[in-house]
Amino acid sequence: MHFEKIHNKGQARLFKSDLLESLTKTRPWVIYSIYLPFNAWLLYYSHTKLAFSVPFIAGLFFAALLSWTLFEYFAHRYLFHYEAKSKIGQRLVYIFHGNHHEYPRDRMRLFMPPVPSIILAAVVFGLIYAVSFISTGTGSYACIFFPGFITGYLAYVSMHYAIHAYAPPKPLKAIWRNHHLHHYKYPEKGFGVSSTFWDIIFRTVPRNDDEENKSNESSGYKPGRFSNTTNTLRS
Repeated sequence: MHFEKIHNKGQARLFKSDLLESLTKTRPWVIYSIYLPFNAWLLYYSHTKLAFSVPFIAGLFFAALLSWTLFEYFAHRYLFHYEAKSKIGQRLVYIFHGNHHEYPRDRMRLFMPPVPSIILAAVVFGLIYAVSFISTGTGSYACIFFPGFITGYLAYVSMHYAIHAYAPPKPLKAIWRNHHLHHYKYPEKGFGVSSTFWDIIFRTVPRNDDEENKSNESSGYKPGRFSNTTNTLRS
């Protein structure tokens, strides 16, 4: 994603309509208040009504949480950084992710806002239910897998928010470093946000050069080579 200038202040204007524009912004607590109670209820329902054992629920929940990390990597790499050719495609890429690369510290758009989030979550639940039903004859496993998957998502967006809003704690410096390099120098690398695991597996970890890191620390990150998708298609 190529931008002549990356803005560390301000935010993009995505729509002319004030109503539509307001629907593109949210606060973390809004998303937590939607999904944490729903996840808890689904797990409770799975144990009390569907009679799944606690160890089984814990195991499938953890497997689903881990599956999110792989989904996160591929979605970030191949969907959010999709090289759209059409103007509509480029516009969609900018709305969903390009604006974040142009305004990386816009805290109001670090979490997906409620309306599109709920719509996508409903689609994801439906897909998980369908896979569960086709493979086992019952969709009940979706009531466990979905909360684990969404908890992985919440961990991801929480980490993403913290990376852009706060200084890194010592144990997590590598994650902060990878994501800042992804934004300011190597957008074709560093696609993992909540973890560097899949970047290591698929060899997309940003280059670790001590002299370059020292230069970045003293002068601030600067845009490097970006993809061809631009920010020219705004309302």
